[in-house]
Amino acid sequence: MKIMIRVALMGACMMMSVTPQMTSAAQAAPVEATVPADAAFAADRKAILGMAGTFHVTFDFRELVSWQADYTPIDPKVSGGFEVVRVVEDSGTVIRLQHILVISHEGKTFLVKHWRQDWTYEPESVLEYAGKGDWTLKPVDAAARKGAWSQTVWQTDDSPRYGGVGHWRHDYGIPRWTSGESWRPLARRDAVRHPVYDRYLGINRHALTPEGWVHTQDNMKLGLKDGALVPFVQEVVVNSYDRDTGFQYGEADAYWGKTKGYWAAVRGFWDAAIAARAGVHVTEEPENGSVSGPTLMGLADAVAKGEKTQDAAIGEARAEIARVTAGS
Repeated sequence: MKIMIRVALMGACMMMSVTPQMTSAAQAAPVEATVPADAAFAADRKAILGMAGTFHVTFDFRELVSWQADYTPIDPKVSGGFEVVRVVEDSGTVIRLQHILVISHEGKTFLVKHWRQDWTYEPESVLEYAGKGDWTLKPVDAAARKGAWSQTVWQTDDSPRYGGVGHWRHDYGIPRWTSGESWRPLARRDAVRHPVYDRYLGINRHALTPEGWVHTQDNMKLGLKDGALVPFVQEVVVNSYDRDTGFQYGEADAYWGKTKGYWAAVRGFWDAAIAARAGVHVTEEPENGSVSGPTLMGLADAVAKGEKTQDAAIGEARAEIARVTAGS
């Protein structure tokens, strides 16, 4: 049951700015050396950190506009659950937020390590999806990165998903961030159906609300038609995070307490693989996002249950990431 629920919800979320200084938390520069003494920067950080907490989440996906005469939009898909969002790193100019889904079913609680979002101030590069399992580090020029933040989103196993760059705004009392257009692979909700489209060109928006925060997406879904890449349909996504403490969020924190060392090592292995090649290749897989998903998630579960030591799991994770990125 746990695996089925994990698989069903992985598509509900779902790139990082990678620089040599980011390959591990231990290499991060001291906060006092990296934090600009700037009110706007402080407001941006407050907004990002404001997305941490415990929430009831609603995931709302709607294909609204068809761009092809022979394409009919699918029915809206709405689901929900509870989510714990914790700060797993804050070095001043880099903030990493880990999401963990909490699902109750027939009196039992199930946990799914969900997506992760990394925020980097004035990034020198951003990891972008380049199609068919390829991600490339794209330089961000000085003018574009001034005062900007990149947001990088990662799969449940910490393999890459998508990234974008944008600025936070705070006028009208609503802290909000908007990315430029960026490519991303299909989420599970679409990938398992094997649709005519095979990628998204999307714009991400994050905004704080009186109840919590909201993540909206404007996704053009594209695929090949007669040998040319064409748009098929426009999708609007509204994922609402409303603060809530009326669920078993302590179990998510307990899981993270047991596995955070393992996942820190996994993040480091992915960062190192990406930095070494200025990008990475990982075969996509509809059910799990990447072919590394079952192994890396399974190792974490074994650590959490006490069935495997952290050191043993880290060693196996290192080998798995080396294996799946060997063709990069």
